[in-house]
Amino acid sequence: MTTQPRPVYVIGGGPGGLAAAAALRARGVRAVVVEKSDEVGASWRRHYERLHLHTTRRLSALPGLAMPRRFGRWVSRDDVVRYLEKYVEFHELEVVTGVEVTRIERAVDGKGNDDGFTLHATGGRVLAASAVVVATGFNHTPALPDRPGLDSYTGELVHAADYRNAKPYEGRDVLVVGVGNTGAEIAVDLVEGGAARVRLAVRTAPHIVRRSTAGWPAQRTGILVRRLPVRLVDRLGRLVAKASVPDLSAYGLPRPDTGLYSRVKEGAIPVQDVGLIDAVRAGRVEPVAAVDSFDGDAVVLADGTLITPDAVIAATGYRRALEGLVGHLDVLDGRGRPLVHGARTPAQAPGLYFTGFSNPISGMFREMALDAERIAKAVARLVGD
Repeated sequence: MTTQPRPVYVIGGGPGGLAAAAALRARGVRAVVVEKSDEVGASWRRHYERLHLHTTRRLSALPGLAMPRRFGRWVSRDDVVRYLEKYVEFHELEVVTGVEVTRIERAVDGKGNDDGFTLHATGGRVLAASAVVVATGFNHTPALPDRPGLDSYTGELVHAADYRNAKPYEGRDVLVVGVGNTGAEIAVDLVEGGAARVRLAVRTAPHIVRRSTAGWPAQRTGILVRRLPVRLVDRLGRLVAKASVPDLSAYGLPRPDTGLYSRVKEGAIPVQDVGLIDAVRAGRVEPVAAVDSFDGDAVVLADGTLITPDAVIAATGYRRALEGLVGHLDVLDGRGRPLVHGARTPAQAPGLYFTGFSNPISGMFREMALDAERIAKAVARLVGD
């Protein structure tokens, strides 16, 4: 009988980390989840209140536990949190909260051979790991727009990460910067919540898709086309868009010049319509030019327009913020993203895995679930050698 003296450490108690830990446990590998917040699913707890998964309940379950039917087809933020809490309990996962791993270093034995990893964590903790799964999240550190005058802007500006609901914006003039899924949904939430005026600053016109058409979810289409040629999917995307999404050019939101799947390959996921189309057509959400700079209490748009909204909400994305954790191991690309993902481990740091750092059209939860199984299989082979 063999023993496993050192666990596999999973950094991050979100869906990707919990899925990896459960898959590892199912293979008899001890996995310890380390989460810097006081509870699992911390990022989901902080999301805006109206958020629902844009992927179906059936295709969003993590390994070993289905999502309850009572959650409905499009699972709410609060139900995602309930599911993650139940997931920990159901799989009896070993989770340490309130501890942040700040640096991962390769360990070597007395003969200079690879010997797992040494993790440095808050409180002076030093942890020995046989392997490490990094699952700190796609949406880790809010990124504000890098525009001239931002530091001296005197108006009210918050990142979308700090937006909860429309109540603080009732009767106010609000500019939402960024037209990804978050910006589009917040804009709709604002008009439905009583904001007096909502403008949406658009740098690049997005692809807009229906979340579901005649009962067929966009996610299933995303799964089917993932391995098809990009040019073919671009052509199909144009045909579907013309048939299902009205032309909003007259309202300041033209159809994109580049193909849908070409954009996906560059990291831009299409916007799933949860009310934006109707809000734009009704004039309740006003698309405007991108933000060029800030000037005192004013915002200067790319077309030269000067506006002074009561509040600016920046839905301008996030950084992965992995540099301090693993940047010294040469496992990140020029944009700070892991060079490898899922079951692949970098040659310069064997036994180090990453999950949850892509945003595929097939659904992030689904891909993290698949990643978890693949990573567990690879790690079980590694620690069993």
